[in-house]
Amino acid sequence: MSPVVKEKNHVRLVFMGAAGVGKTALIRRFLMDTFEPKHRRTVEELHSKEYEVSGATVKVEILDTSGSYSFPAMRKLSIQNSDAFALVYAVDDAESFESVKSLREEILEVKEDKFPPIVVVGNKAESGGERQVLAEDALSLVELDWNSRFVETSAKDNENVLEVFRELLQQANLPSRLSPSLCKRRETLPKEQVLRPPMNKTNSCSVC
Repeated sequence: MSPVVKEKNHVRLVFMGAAGVGKTALIRRFLMDTFEPKHRRTVEELHSKEYEVSGATVKVEILDTSGSYSFPAMRKLSIQNSDAFALVYAVDDAESFESVKSLREEILEVKEDKFPPIVVVGNKAESGGERQVLAEDALSLVELDWNSRFVETSAKDNENVLEVFRELLQQANLPSRLSPSLCKRRETLPKEQVLRPPMNKTNSCSVC
């Protein structure tokens, strides 16, 4: 008899990276389609959403972690309890890319897995911005050497934000039926979002 593979109905995605690279901005853009240019320090924040897919409920948790390295125990716990990882750096900050390398090593050690589900995200890639990390260099390291996925994004301009979450959900081994579409069912939105203009078609419920 062939083994029966039980589909997951719960997954936790974690965003990690140095301070100020835009982890919170990417999450807010995905969940609320908003962008706050002013950086605010995050210690740890967990977002939980439920999605209805083919009559089944799938719970997706998104953990926004601190960019400070003064919380090593908290960071280790975040790694232990998460299913897929977004390692975020800013393309205008070479030091933040070095942080991604260190975080990956820590994930490999904690998870005891040579190929953990990782998406490396080069944020702040809006046109006209200064660049310290070339896309081709990051792509070569991440996809050829690490065998992980690489995406450049701009939370400010809403470029490739959905692509990051699509990659994370695919790597987290969610049910195959999530592949055609994943409609965001917003359960609780801040009151100030009520008057927000309709989203662009590119930000509709289709993530895959």
